[in-house]
Amino acid sequence: MMLRPSSEPCTRRWRWLPLLALLAGAAGCGASARAPHSRELSFDGQTYRVVTLDLKHDPLSLHWRDPASGEAYGDIETLQQWGEAHGRRLLFATNAGIYDRKAAPLGLYVENGKTLVPLNMAHGNPASGNFSLLPNGVFAIYPDGHAAVHTSAAFKADGKPVRWATQSGPMLVIDGQLNPSFVDDSGSLKWRSGVCAKTPHEVVFAVSEVPVNFHGFARLFRDKLGCRDALYLDGSISQVFVDGEGYAGAPAFLVKPYAGIFAVFVPQ
Repeated sequence: MMLRPSSEPCTRRWRWLPLLALLAGAAGCGASARAPHSRELSFDGQTYRVVTLDLKHDPLSLHWRDPASGEAYGDIETLQQWGEAHGRRLLFATNAGIYDRKAAPLGLYVENGKTLVPLNMAHGNPASGNFSLLPNGVFAIYPDGHAAVHTSAAFKADGKPVRWATQSGPMLVIDGQLNPSFVDDSGSLKWRSGVCAKTPHEVVFAVSEVPVNFHGFARLFRDKLGCRDALYLDGSISQVFVDGEGYAGAPAFLVKPYAGIFAVFVPQ
Protein backbone atom coordinates (compact mmCIF):
# COMPACT_ATOMS: atom_id res chain seq x y z
CA MET A 1 0.00 0.00 0.00
CA MET A 2 1.36 3.43 -1.03
CA LEU A 3 1.56 5.87 1.83
CA ARG A 4 0.12 9.31 1.24
CA PRO A 5 2.65 12.05 2.03
CA SER A 6 1.77 14.29 4.91
CA SER A 7 0.08 17.55 3.89
CA GLU A 8 1.83 19.47 6.67
CA PRO A 9 5.03 20.33 4.75
CA CYS A 10 2.92 21.50 1.84
CA THR A 11 0.79 23.62 4.16
CA ARG A 12 3.87 25.16 5.62
CA ARG A 13 5.17 25.95 2.17
CA TRP A 14 1.92 27.70 1.22
CA ARG A 15 1.99 29.71 4.41
CA TRP A 16 5.37 31.12 3.37
CA LEU A 17 4.30 32.09 -0.15
CA PRO A 18 2.61 35.41 0.69
CA LEU A 19 5.68 36.51 2.63
CA LEU A 20 8.00 35.45 -0.18
CA ALA A 21 5.85 37.29 -2.68
CA LEU A 22 5.92 40.40 -0.51
CA LEU A 23 9.70 40.25 -0.21
CA ALA A 24 10.09 39.71 -3.94
CA GLY A 25 7.81 42.66 -4.61
CA ALA A 26 9.78 44.83 -2.24
CA ALA A 27 13.02 43.84 -3.95
CA GLY A 28 11.48 44.63 -7.32
CA CYS A 29 10.33 48.04 -6.14
CA GLY A 30 13.79 48.79 -4.81
CA ALA A 31 15.37 47.87 -8.13
CA SER A 32 12.97 49.99 -10.15
CA ALA A 33 13.47 52.95 -7.81
CA ARG A 34 17.23 53.05 -8.20
CA ALA A 35 18.56 56.27 -9.68
CA PRO A 36 19.98 56.04 -13.22
CA HIS A 37 23.68 55.37 -13.66
CA SER A 38 25.62 58.58 -12.98
CA ARG A 39 29.34 59.22 -13.07
CA GLU A 40 31.84 62.05 -13.04
CA LEU A 41 34.07 61.86 -16.07
CA SER A 42 37.27 63.66 -17.03
CA PHE A 43 38.00 64.31 -20.70
CA ASP A 44 40.68 66.56 -22.19
CA GLY A 45 41.28 68.09 -18.79
CA GLN A 46 37.62 69.05 -18.27
CA THR A 47 35.12 67.50 -15.88
CA TYR A 48 31.60 66.36 -16.77
CA ARG A 49 28.64 64.69 -15.11
CA VAL A 50 27.29 61.93 -17.35
CA VAL A 51 23.98 60.16 -16.73
CA THR A 52 22.95 57.09 -18.71
CA LEU A 53 19.31 55.98 -18.95
CA ASP A 54 17.96 52.63 -20.08
CA LEU A 55 14.57 53.52 -21.53
CA LYS A 56 13.36 49.95 -20.96
CA HIS A 57 13.56 50.64 -17.22
CA ASP A 58 13.87 54.42 -16.84
CA PRO A 59 10.60 56.12 -17.88
CA LEU A 60 11.95 59.38 -19.33
CA SER A 61 9.36 62.12 -19.81
CA LEU A 62 9.11 65.87 -20.45
CA HIS A 63 7.39 68.47 -18.26
CA TRP A 64 6.66 72.14 -18.87
CA ARG A 65 3.47 73.21 -17.09
CA ASP A 66 1.40 71.86 -14.21
CA PRO A 67 -1.69 70.33 -15.87
CA ALA A 68 -3.93 71.60 -13.05
CA SER A 69 -2.78 75.21 -12.83
CA GLY A 70 -1.20 75.77 -16.25
CA GLU A 71 1.79 77.33 -14.50
CA ALA A 72 5.28 76.44 -15.68
CA TYR A 73 7.29 74.38 -13.20
CA GLY A 74 10.28 76.57 -13.95
CA ASP A 75 12.81 74.59 -11.94
CA ILE A 76 13.64 71.05 -10.93
CA GLU A 77 12.77 71.52 -7.27
CA THR A 78 9.23 72.65 -8.11
CA LEU A 79 8.77 69.66 -10.41
CA GLN A 80 10.08 67.38 -7.65
CA GLN A 81 7.54 68.83 -5.19
CA TRP A 82 4.75 68.33 -7.73
CA GLY A 83 5.81 64.70 -8.10
CA GLU A 84 5.80 64.13 -4.35
CA ALA A 85 2.30 65.60 -4.11
CA HIS A 86 1.20 63.04 -6.73
CA GLY A 87 2.94 60.02 -5.18
CA ARG A 88 5.97 60.09 -7.46
CA ARG A 89 9.65 60.11 -6.63
CA LEU A 90 12.03 62.05 -8.87
CA LEU A 91 15.13 60.03 -9.76
CA PHE A 92 16.57 62.23 -12.51
CA ALA A 93 15.94 65.63 -14.06
CA THR A 94 17.62 68.17 -16.34
CA ASN A 95 16.51 71.13 -18.41
CA ALA A 96 15.38 70.46 -21.97
CA GLY A 97 15.85 72.67 -25.04
CA ILE A 98 16.34 76.38 -25.66
CA TYR A 99 13.41 78.70 -25.04
CA ASP A 100 12.35 82.20 -26.05
CA ARG A 101 11.88 85.50 -24.19
CA LYS A 102 8.32 84.50 -23.32
CA ALA A 103 9.62 81.43 -21.47
CA ALA A 104 8.20 79.04 -24.07
CA PRO A 105 10.19 76.39 -25.98
CA LEU A 106 11.76 78.03 -29.04
CA GLY A 107 11.28 74.91 -31.16
CA LEU A 108 9.34 71.66 -31.27
CA TYR A 109 8.01 70.51 -27.92
CA VAL A 110 5.92 67.34 -27.62
CA GLU A 111 4.62 66.17 -24.26
CA ASN A 112 3.01 62.74 -23.99
CA GLY A 113 2.04 62.73 -27.66
CA LYS A 114 0.67 66.28 -27.70
CA THR A 115 2.51 68.90 -29.74
CA LEU A 116 2.55 72.06 -27.62
CA VAL A 117 5.01 73.95 -29.85
CA PRO A 118 5.47 73.07 -33.56
CA LEU A 119 8.77 72.35 -35.30
CA ASN A 120 10.67 75.58 -35.91
CA MET A 121 12.40 75.65 -39.29
CA ALA A 122 12.93 79.44 -39.32
CA HIS A 123 16.48 80.44 -38.50
CA GLY A 124 17.71 83.85 -37.53
CA ASN A 125 21.16 85.31 -37.14
CA PRO A 126 23.53 82.70 -35.61
CA ALA A 127 25.16 85.52 -33.65
CA SER A 128 21.89 86.09 -31.81
CA GLY A 129 21.53 82.61 -30.35
CA ASN A 130 22.69 78.99 -30.43
CA PHE A 131 19.38 77.75 -31.85
CA SER A 132 20.30 79.39 -35.16
CA LEU A 133 23.69 77.69 -35.39
CA LEU A 134 22.91 75.14 -38.10
CA PRO A 135 22.04 72.43 -38.18
CA ASN A 136 19.87 72.36 -35.11
CA GLY A 137 18.04 69.20 -34.14
CA VAL A 138 15.44 67.20 -32.29
CA PHE A 139 15.70 64.63 -29.52
CA ALA A 140 12.64 62.38 -29.65
CA ILE A 141 11.18 59.31 -28.00
CA TYR A 142 8.77 57.39 -30.21
CA PRO A 143 5.59 55.49 -29.26
CA ASP A 144 7.45 52.15 -29.33
CA GLY A 145 9.87 53.46 -26.69
CA HIS A 146 12.99 54.01 -28.77
CA ALA A 147 14.87 57.33 -28.83
CA ALA A 148 16.80 59.16 -31.53
CA VAL A 149 18.54 62.44 -32.29
CA HIS A 150 17.98 63.90 -35.76
CA THR A 151 18.74 67.17 -37.48
CA SER A 152 15.55 69.22 -37.68
CA ALA A 153 15.45 68.74 -41.45
CA ALA A 154 15.80 64.96 -41.14
CA PHE A 155 13.16 64.85 -38.41
CA LYS A 156 10.72 66.79 -40.61
CA ALA A 157 11.41 64.53 -43.59
CA ASP A 158 10.89 61.42 -41.46
CA GLY A 159 7.44 62.62 -40.41
CA LYS A 160 6.83 59.94 -37.79
CA PRO A 161 4.70 60.70 -34.71
CA VAL A 162 6.54 60.99 -31.41
CA ARG A 163 5.56 60.72 -27.77
CA TRP A 164 8.17 63.08 -26.31
CA ALA A 165 10.37 65.57 -28.17
CA THR A 166 12.38 68.74 -27.76
CA GLN A 167 14.08 70.82 -30.44
CA SER A 168 17.29 72.66 -29.68
CA GLY A 169 20.53 73.62 -31.29
CA PRO A 170 23.08 73.34 -32.51
CA MET A 171 23.68 69.70 -33.27
CA LEU A 172 26.95 68.70 -31.63
CA VAL A 173 27.62 65.55 -33.68
CA ILE A 174 26.00 64.63 -37.01
CA ASP A 175 26.46 61.09 -38.31
CA GLY A 176 29.78 60.75 -36.50
CA GLN A 177 31.13 64.15 -37.53
CA LEU A 178 31.56 67.24 -35.38
CA ASN A 179 29.44 70.22 -36.32
CA PRO A 180 31.67 72.03 -38.86
CA SER A 181 30.80 75.41 -37.29
CA PHE A 182 32.80 74.58 -34.17
CA VAL A 183 36.31 76.01 -33.69
CA ASP A 184 38.85 74.00 -31.73
CA ASP A 185 40.39 76.94 -29.87
CA SER A 186 37.19 78.99 -29.45
CA GLY A 187 37.25 81.24 -26.41
CA SER A 188 33.47 80.98 -25.94
CA LEU A 189 33.48 79.01 -22.69
CA LYS A 190 30.23 78.18 -20.90
CA TRP A 191 28.66 75.43 -18.81
CA ARG A 192 26.95 73.25 -21.43
CA SER A 193 24.48 70.35 -21.52
CA GLY A 194 23.60 67.87 -24.24
CA VAL A 195 22.03 64.51 -25.06
CA CYS A 196 22.46 61.58 -27.40
CA ALA A 197 20.75 58.27 -28.07
CA LYS A 198 23.71 55.92 -28.09
CA THR A 199 21.40 53.03 -28.97
CA PRO A 200 17.62 53.05 -29.46
CA HIS A 201 17.09 52.52 -25.72
CA GLU A 202 20.30 53.95 -24.20
CA VAL A 203 20.13 57.71 -23.70
CA VAL A 204 23.12 59.66 -22.45
CA PHE A 205 22.94 63.14 -20.89
CA ALA A 206 26.04 65.17 -20.08
CA VAL A 207 26.62 68.52 -18.39
CA SER A 208 29.96 70.23 -17.98
CA GLU A 209 31.04 71.04 -14.46
CA VAL A 210 33.33 73.79 -15.77
CA PRO A 211 32.96 76.19 -18.73
CA VAL A 212 33.88 74.53 -22.06
CA ASN A 213 33.60 75.45 -25.73
CA PHE A 214 31.38 73.73 -28.29
CA HIS A 215 34.23 71.85 -29.96
CA GLY A 216 35.41 70.22 -26.74
CA PHE A 217 31.86 69.41 -25.66
CA ALA A 218 31.06 67.80 -29.01
CA ARG A 219 34.25 65.73 -28.83
CA LEU A 220 33.13 64.42 -25.44
CA PHE A 221 30.01 62.94 -27.06
CA ARG A 222 31.77 61.56 -30.13
CA ASP A 223 35.16 60.45 -28.85
CA LYS A 224 34.48 59.56 -25.22
CA LEU A 225 30.79 58.61 -25.10
CA GLY A 226 30.63 56.99 -28.56
CA CYS A 227 27.63 58.94 -29.88
CA ARG A 228 27.08 59.26 -33.63
CA ASP A 229 24.46 62.01 -33.23
CA ALA A 230 24.27 64.40 -30.30
CA LEU A 231 22.26 67.53 -29.55
CA TYR A 232 23.13 70.60 -27.51
CA LEU A 233 20.44 71.42 -24.96
CA ASP A 234 21.44 74.70 -23.30
CA GLY A 235 24.26 76.69 -21.78
CA SER A 236 25.08 78.45 -18.56
CA ILE A 237 21.74 77.67 -16.87
CA SER A 238 22.03 73.90 -17.25
CA GLN A 239 22.01 71.49 -14.33
CA VAL A 240 21.47 67.76 -13.83
CA PHE A 241 19.74 66.32 -10.76
CA VAL A 242 20.25 62.69 -9.68
CA ASP A 243 18.46 61.27 -6.65
CA GLY A 244 20.94 60.66 -3.85
CA GLU A 245 23.63 62.77 -5.50
CA GLY A 246 22.06 66.21 -5.86
CA TYR A 247 22.90 68.73 -8.58
CA ALA A 248 25.77 69.07 -11.06
CA GLY A 249 26.46 71.64 -13.74
CA ALA A 250 26.13 75.39 -13.67
CA PRO A 251 26.37 77.25 -10.34
CA ALA A 252 22.99 77.90 -8.73
CA PHE A 253 23.27 81.68 -9.10
CA LEU A 254 23.31 81.34 -12.91
CA VAL A 255 20.24 79.11 -13.14
CA LYS A 256 17.10 80.73 -14.54
CA PRO A 257 13.56 79.31 -14.94
CA TYR A 258 13.30 76.48 -17.47
CA ALA A 259 10.63 76.04 -20.13
CA GLY A 260 10.95 72.26 -20.27
CA ILE A 261 12.40 69.63 -17.96
CA PHE A 262 13.36 66.02 -18.64
CA ALA A 263 12.45 63.76 -15.73
CA VAL A 264 12.42 60.16 -14.58
CA PHE A 265 9.68 59.56 -12.00
CA VAL A 266 8.81 56.33 -10.20
CA PRO A 267 5.97 55.60 -7.79
CA GLN A 268 6.81 56.39 -4.16
